[in-house]
Amino acid sequence: MEIIYQIFSPDFLLRNSIYTSVLVGLVCPLVGVFLVMRRLVFMGVALPQISSTGVAIALSLPLWFGFNLSEHSSHSAHMLAFIGSITFSLTAILILAFLERRGRGQPEGRLGTAYVVAAAMSILLLSKNPYGEIGWLDMMKGEVIAISNFDLGLTAATLTLVIAVMGLFHRELLLVSFDREMAIILRKNVIFWDVLLYLLIGMTVSMAVLSVGPLIAFGFLLIPALSAHMVARNMRQFIVLASLIGGLSAFLGFCIAYKFDLPVGPTDVVLLGFLYAGTWIIAKIVPHGGLRHTT
Repeated sequence: MEIIYQIFSPDFLLRNSIYTSVLVGLVCPLVGVFLVMRRLVFMGVALPQISSTGVAIALSLPLWFGFNLSEHSSHSAHMLAFIGSITFSLTAILILAFLERRGRGQPEGRLGTAYVVAAAMSILLLSKNPYGEIGWLDMMKGEVIAISNFDLGLTAATLTLVIAVMGLFHRELLLVSFDREMAIILRKNVIFWDVLLYLLIGMTVSMAVLSVGPLIAFGFLLIPALSAHMVARNMRQFIVLASLIGGLSAFLGFCIAYKFDLPVGPTDVVLLGFLYAGTWIIAKIVPHGGLRHTT
């Protein structure tokens, strides 16, 4: 209890970090639900890493053109990184989704290649970037330490926009993802709703990677949704459980990491892994709990 009192104390130095972690933990699973329903789990693996490559390239561009990022405000660098992250995320998800719909080649091979190349490129670019070595390499490892008020505000604003749009158009997004044939019969503009969903996914992934790194982004995108999928009896339970699992894991993971002086990212992901294992056991005990017709 003492740790919880410290965390909620107004003068707690890492309060922005835990707020950001919980925000990401609550919102990323909402996007992950659609990745699971559309059988795009591998895309959830590749997208955070591709987004981090966008961050690395964006931070390297000023050096290539003779500018020194360390002489400018951290806000400028953060906005530059956000532009690079969202550009790469949206481009990648649109291309991969297009190829997936066309049914050409092996999607697992494309996603695996994209993941490996993006990971290697991110490390190479940031290793030669003096500004990147100050904090971005730690972020890639899941070190959620110093998050400014500006970063927290940008994260909250972006993720709030995602939640608002998903809440406003949840029926259309669920119909297109859950029963595409019915959406076509009802003459829904399937392409429009697909693009909107991909835009929301890209924004969420970009913001999560920029705030907490690809490791946590990947973990919260998929593991809570996969866990909730095994025990939820309907779509409402599926969505709510996924978000609650993500938010609770983010909070508990931060508390554990703070108490034992561990990196937050790996702690969160390991905790999610234990929760996934526990959910799997519950699903075996209660065999009719999962949304098995969507797998």
